[in-house]
Amino acid sequence: MSGICGAVSRQNCAKTLFYGIDYHSHLGTEYGGMAIWGKELFRRIHHISQTQFKSKFFDDYRDMNGNLGIGVISDLDEQPIYLNSKFGPFCIVTAGLVENKEDLEKFLFEKGISFSEVSPAGLNTTELIAKLISLGDNLIDGIEKMFDKIEGSCSLLLLTKDGVYAARDRLGYTPLVIGKKEGEWIVASESNALPNLGFKIEKFLEPGEIALLNKDGLTVAKPGLDKSQICSFLWIYTGFPASIYDGINVETVRERCGRAMAKKDKDINADVVSGVPDSGIAHAIGYAMESGVPYRRPLVKYTPGYGRSYTPPSQETRDLVATMKLIPVKDIINGNSIVVCEDSIVRGTQLKNFTVNKLWDAGAKEIHVRPACPPLMFPCKFCLSTKSINELAARKAIKGLEGKDIENISEYLDTSTEKYKKMVEWIRKDLEVTTLRYQDLEDMVEAIGLPREKLCLYCWNGECPPKDQDKTKKIKRATGLLSKIVSLFKKEA
Repeated sequence: MSGICGAVSRQNCAKTLFYGIDYHSHLGTEYGGMAIWGKELFRRIHHISQTQFKSKFFDDYRDMNGNLGIGVISDLDEQPIYLNSKFGPFCIVTAGLVENKEDLEKFLFEKGISFSEVSPAGLNTTELIAKLISLGDNLIDGIEKMFDKIEGSCSLLLLTKDGVYAARDRLGYTPLVIGKKEGEWIVASESNALPNLGFKIEKFLEPGEIALLNKDGLTVAKPGLDKSQICSFLWIYTGFPASIYDGINVETVRERCGRAMAKKDKDINADVVSGVPDSGIAHAIGYAMESGVPYRRPLVKYTPGYGRSYTPPSQETRDLVATMKLIPVKDIINGNSIVVCEDSIVRGTQLKNFTVNKLWDAGAKEIHVRPACPPLMFPCKFCLSTKSINELAARKAIKGLEGKDIENISEYLDTSTEKYKKMVEWIRKDLEVTTLRYQDLEDMVEAIGLPREKLCLYCWNGECPPKDQDKTKKIKRATGLLSKIVSLFKKEA
């Protein structure tokens, strides 16, 4: 995950940009970055794994002065990247996931293009995107051609002396929203960055749309496309509760998810409904509203010291955060039957070790776990939302039941089959909880409120939009053909 933000102002935009970026801190824990264009270019990148963005950049932003700026909270790459291209110098920040990064790296190497931002983690994706854009006839053409070449998704902000270009990936997996107030514009991944800074939503960028923000205002440089595949996980987990994506608020979706789960739980006699903080809370509130069971807080998050346990890249750090952040309240837990609403079950280890075990140790009578989405079956190809296939709790269950990894898991995707029921029971036993019931896919889609065909559901059903599959095949064929041609020329030489 990453969150990007840009600002344009008739005055100095540094303060707006600084606080706008900070409102994306829930989307990453590794790097923060700012770039502002004034009389000179100011660019700063800091590691933020051990500190907050605000404290790390507070002195920096007060030294920056300019009318145009972009920034990022990143969980993967150091950003913004600076490139002096044939179009002139520019800075760029990105959000998304490029699956064919290695193939594109080879493609650029064969064109004689080198990379400088290489770390032990590998090639910097944002630098790769910048180099691909530089192959175009102009910046708009470069962005379009980059979209053609990548597998996965990439939304970006590109800073030049002429303004801030904002481009949403072609199928809209990652959102971008534009806000306006007198004399200023802001563009952000998360709309929660807007209201406290005095901005009102002007528009949500459409999939594939490219816009330019500068002193003249907003110009649509490339209209958007009709197709959409926005990430459903934004509403279920990754998004901030106050955010709105394509007109739909996160908090209300989570409440509707909770209500849907409660409607199918008529046989559960619970004393308390709770949500795993923070993203499970609204799901639990919806469950409590529908069921009439009181919402209480048996587990309280120590917010000042610990953020999301899902975001850090290393398992060791994730486990440490999960261990330390949730504190049990024994007076609420002891002797009670508790419904625990969770946004999802990814690996299941944190839920078991750092939530369920704390409840049992504090005297819970029963624990009924209710994830607000179906079992996660496929690692995310577009937004870094889920990890490798072997880490997923549902896949571990299938392997445990089958005795091996299997390719065809269609029966496990169908909630009416015995295999699905056995998979859920396997996970329930592994978690050591009283009952486990997942949200149905159709109920989740209905809670979000967009047509199913406009949502990316890949993590749950493994389905990519046909256009994306066709494009992937074409890219692989083209890249393979280019490699063969280069090899032939080398042999001739």
